[in-house]
Amino acid sequence: MTISAEPIIYGLIFVACIVLVNGIYLVAFGKSINANNKVNRRLEMLEKGGNREEVLEKLRKEMGQHLNSKNIPLYAFLADKAQKGNIAFTPSQLIMVMGLVTVMAFVFLTVGTGTSLPIRIAVAIAMGVGGVFLWVNNKAKKRIEMIQEQLPDAVELMVRSLRVGHPFSSAIGVVAKEIPDPLGTEMGVVSDEASYGRDIGETLKHMADRIDMQDMRFLAVAVAIQQTAGGNLADILHGLAQVIRARFRLFRRVKAITAEAKWSGLFLSVFPLGALVMILLVQPGYYDDVRETSAFIPACLIVAAFLTANIVVMRRLVDIKV
Repeated sequence: MTISAEPIIYGLIFVACIVLVNGIYLVAFGKSINANNKVNRRLEMLEKGGNREEVLEKLRKEMGQHLNSKNIPLYAFLADKAQKGNIAFTPSQLIMVMGLVTVMAFVFLTVGTGTSLPIRIAVAIAMGVGGVFLWVNNKAKKRIEMIQEQLPDAVELMVRSLRVGHPFSSAIGVVAKEIPDPLGTEMGVVSDEASYGRDIGETLKHMADRIDMQDMRFLAVAVAIQQTAGGNLADILHGLAQVIRARFRLFRRVKAITAEAKWSGLFLSVFPLGALVMILLVQPGYYDDVRETSAFIPACLIVAAFLTANIVVMRRLVDIKV
């Protein structure tokens, strides 16, 4: 009994593709691009001697470049994720990275496996595109989660600044200096745009739409209503901070409650496919006796339909709207 090592090699090559993308990103933009830096990227760019106007223009270009490139063929499926992740690569650079990773995956497959040329090409393209997509999706997910976690502290910092007498624009500036990335740089752009004359409520709304976060929309709406109708903004934001914290705790609780069901659904969906792969690796001729029968293809289609139904049903069971 022999077990082929090619599936393991495929997995290692795919992991190497993702690591390669992240390495290129860090080499191109340095550690300041990481979302967990104590000093946010905007302040670091200013400390390095960057002009405030030039830094603002560069950050605004990075923040809007992906949504403005949705008309590029085959890029639209990646644009939203890249926008939320604030990927500093331009769309053309990201496509070039896909091509580079695809070529590298093809080289690794050629060296490490003995599959035919068409299969190597197809697998290399899948690894290049899929690796970049997973990397971008992971960046976007982590960044949005960090902003959600930072937002209540940022709003409470605004409240304290307002209660000691600072105007709201100065309160935004304090948040931009004290809060690390990713929210610190976002608020820094809002502060700079307000300094150059843009309405701060409109700027907050634009940021909320770009990030696509409901709590940020609450903040933008609260500021817009206060600008129109008046009122004590500090008290409004204090109540908003409490609401955001309560929502955040509720989301975490729902995530914890549904975690077991999600992993169970994932296991039930993946296990049959994994078992099939292992059977074919351990004993390639296991299905030879039934492969030519008339019931083989219908049985495969029925199993595929049940697996698909299982995935859909399990996802709906754990997809709780809060």
